[in-house]
Amino acid sequence: MEKKKTFIEDIERTLYDIKNEDKPIYQTQQGLTADIIRDISQQKHDPAWMLEFRLKSLDVYHQLALPSWGPDLSELHMDEIVTYVRPDAKMTGNWQEVPKDIKDTFDRLGIPEAEKTSLAGVGAQYDSEVVYHSIQESLTKQGVVYTDMETALREHEDIVKEYFMKLVPPKDHKFAALHGAVWSGGSFVYVPEGVQVKIPLQSYFRLNAPGAGQFEHTLIIVEKGASLHFIEGCSAPKYNVTNLHAGCVELYVKEGARLRYSTIENWSRNMMNLNTKRALVEKDGIIEWVSGSFGSHISMLYPCSILHGEHARCDFTGVTFASHGQHLDTGASVIHAAPYTLSNISTRSISKAGGIALYRSAVKVTEKAHHAKSSVNCESLMLDDISRSDTLPVMDIQGDEADIGHEARIGRISDEAVFYLMSRGISEEEARAMIVRGFVEPIAKALPLEYAVEMNNLVNLELEGTMG
Repeated sequence: MEKKKTFIEDIERTLYDIKNEDKPIYQTQQGLTADIIRDISQQKHDPAWMLEFRLKSLDVYHQLALPSWGPDLSELHMDEIVTYVRPDAKMTGNWQEVPKDIKDTFDRLGIPEAEKTSLAGVGAQYDSEVVYHSIQESLTKQGVVYTDMETALREHEDIVKEYFMKLVPPKDHKFAALHGAVWSGGSFVYVPEGVQVKIPLQSYFRLNAPGAGQFEHTLIIVEKGASLHFIEGCSAPKYNVTNLHAGCVELYVKEGARLRYSTIENWSRNMMNLNTKRALVEKDGIIEWVSGSFGSHISMLYPCSILHGEHARCDFTGVTFASHGQHLDTGASVIHAAPYTLSNISTRSISKAGGIALYRSAVKVTEKAHHAKSSVNCESLMLDDISRSDTLPVMDIQGDEADIGHEARIGRISDEAVFYLMSRGISEEEARAMIVRGFVEPIAKALPLEYAVEMNNLVNLELEGTMG
């Protein structure tokens, strides 16, 4: 008896692919030159030190080569990318003042509703600028600062200057240097010592302009004994030209502080997502990453945690879904730089229709990090025989007193499991969908409610199809 094959339709992206008319009030020329950098800096009224930083970053960008070890980036032509697009909207704290077309986009994405029901503050960026920002007055009274990076640069310049791109220096890699040169927008969060932010803050980044790049910078500082949950969402409509996302996230978790950073990246299939995220965790501090990677043509994303103080901890939970025309190269890295540090990495990746899902990780335990513990678990599920899934873990253990574990599994949906469910009256399509949902369930449990729902909806849409 001939085995049935499963054909699974591509994701239906109606919600995310709705485009607004591209009508920026200002944008730079295509390409990357010193004149363009000066133009961006002038438009943003940068202080002199920031212009100097941008120009030095541009020099570094030209000195560094493209990474040769990951996905093929030959389709990216920086001379065709517009690096700064200012929408026809001024930053406001009043949702009704946001221009109607932009407001309607965020309405469809559910941002205002989420703010009303489950968030303590919201930021919304459209193309290169933040157009809306709000925070509950009760948090402001406790000294919590949540604003866009440009406002932070004006009102908290000393703090920004102390921390900006110290964790991710421009020399780190070519796209960190690019970010240092052309960054625009993003979020700044400062949580004072001992303050517990019990309701999440959220920033949402939407890239509407075709052939453009988005380069937001997120800087979060959680002081001693404080806590915060920060949520980041990203999306863009699909165009037939390459778009680029090269954001940067720097997280500082001080002694005894706790930060959960949750992300669902649902870019379009013409997007190159070359993002950099890094956290520095001090004594008894905890960083929790919850990461979902959907959409995008190519992704290179490996959030890094530096466990700098004794008993510092990192928990990383991630899911990746790669379909036709997608090469999603994702993972995580941890540096154990102090004694008794702990890290747990758990990921799930799914590939179908010829998609490539590659898990890449690096765990480093320095000589002084005695009694460090690290557990890495990565599981991959291939839904057909033309997709690909790889696991590339690196363990660099420089001391004798460490407890390190790694487990990896790659497989397909079991025909026996499908048959069992079908024998209970469940259709083959639903049986396969149930297995996939069960596969990613540990990740969905870690997501905020509205993002868990979104992720499950995305999985369901990816699995819609016909049998034949």
